[in-house]
Amino acid sequence: MKEIPTGERWVEVKRIPEKGRGVFALRNFRYGEILERSPVIVLSAEHWKICEKTDLHNYAFGWGVSQDQAAIALGVGSLFNHSFDPNAFYRKCLKDEIIEFIALKAIQAGEEITVNYNGSPYGKMPVWFKVSSADERRSE
Repeated sequence: MKEIPTGERWVEVKRIPEKGRGVFALRNFRYGEILERSPVIVLSAEHWKICEKTDLHNYAFGWGVSQDQAAIALGVGSLFNHSFDPNAFYRKCLKDEIIEFIALKAIQAGEEITVNYNGSPYGKMPVWFKVSSADERRSE
């Protein structure tokens, strides 16, 4: 696996009118390339119950073997928008306390990078916010 050099940015956050923020590619990516490696702050099950009652809930990932913990991704990791037809997926590296975001298909410079919040790129389970076919982004 190719490491992303420290300080080198391959993605950026942009504000999307009436949608909030999203993550965009600064260069072209090939299928399977790592787009971002985000360290995480792990919340215990007890702290996750508190976090669920706050706005941070919208930015947290289920964490741990039994998914009873949560993690907040640093960098841009918690800012990728949702899509049921994503161009990227994420892989949780529990031992290393990081989340890797990986291209699911070719992504062009300037294109928004999206992931499926269900964990599986192909999952169709409902998410906790309203999703329409025209707008699969998380509103902020």
